[in-house]
Amino acid sequence: MKETIVLLKIFNKWKKEETLAEDRKIKIHIKNNHWAPGSFPTDAEGEKNFTITKEHLENALKDLPEIKDKIEIFVDWDEDNFEKSMANSDILLAWNFPTKNLKKISPNLKWIHVVSAGVEHLLPLDWMFDDLVLTNSSGAHAKKAGEYGLMAVLMLQNHMTKIVTNQKNKEFVSLFSNPIAGKTVVVVGTGSLGSSMAKHVKSLGANVIGVNKRGKKVEGCNEVITIENIDDVLPNADFLYLAVPETPDTKNLVNKERLDMLKPTCGIVNVGRQSVMDYEVLADKLNNNELAGAILDVFTHEPLDKSSRLWDTPNLILTPHVSSDDNGDYVRLTLNIFIKNLKLFIENKELINQIDKNLGY
Repeated sequence: MKETIVLLKIFNKWKKEETLAEDRKIKIHIKNNHWAPGSFPTDAEGEKNFTITKEHLENALKDLPEIKDKIEIFVDWDEDNFEKSMANSDILLAWNFPTKNLKKISPNLKWIHVVSAGVEHLLPLDWMFDDLVLTNSSGAHAKKAGEYGLMAVLMLQNHMTKIVTNQKNKEFVSLFSNPIAGKTVVVVGTGSLGSSMAKHVKSLGANVIGVNKRGKKVEGCNEVITIENIDDVLPNADFLYLAVPETPDTKNLVNKERLDMLKPTCGIVNVGRQSVMDYEVLADKLNNNELAGAILDVFTHEPLDKSSRLWDTPNLILTPHVSSDDNGDYVRLTLNIFIKNLKLFIENKELINQIDKNLGY
């Protein structure tokens, strides 16, 4: 009889704990950053554009009460209260965060969603513990990035980098061009950024050659090759479009040897990461008229230092990392991806946009 009573008490305790676990809300920690030079965001306008508030997420979930009722949201800034905020968090929504002792700081943490497409600022990913899932916002940038990419390639096709240089020098020189149909555009990196641009230029009749890790076919490309075979297509490129993240495999991918393979009429666009290409060699070649022009949107240190030689390099247009960020719409697009995954998370299903710990993307 005593054994039965003991077992009954244990069972009732277990059922109570199970009920409490079922009733426990999923805790989501949103970590924002105040702007700072050399960090993210880099200016006040960026902070305004990228800040995610509790109201943003609640509004995005207003038509999804079955999810809204299961979560608890709290917001912090920078790292002031990071450890306290993470103590009971199940999910972290952020750009950057301290990775040291993360498992100890946040024992309940199961999923981190990074609000950017690139995660190079978190590499190497050896800090990730077992069963922790890392996802990114790849795809949120696609529409804007595609339009920027089309603009950049057409600017190069129409000699705009040279025209801007001539304007600085007060030189009125007629530079004529042809439609882009028939030109070869080599797109290195065929994710959402590269493929969205590829579709645009292909629709205008360009020959688009995609380059990715496995040679996987991509909409918008006439053909796709593996990155190991990139040297085969560089000499024929009229335009080289770089849209790859920073990983150990992509660092210095477009080095001096490969820049030397390009014909002097080739134009270059980089919307990926500076580490992919040697900017010093690029500047030398532009100064020596060994390339037609370049448009760069990404820099290792942002804002770009005023002492950088890039400011005065001819036939070069610099844009301040704005190729893929929608003004006022970035938060909505990011949260669309996050909420898709939140549904999957609650249903205990595999999340989309997962980062491979070994590959770094």
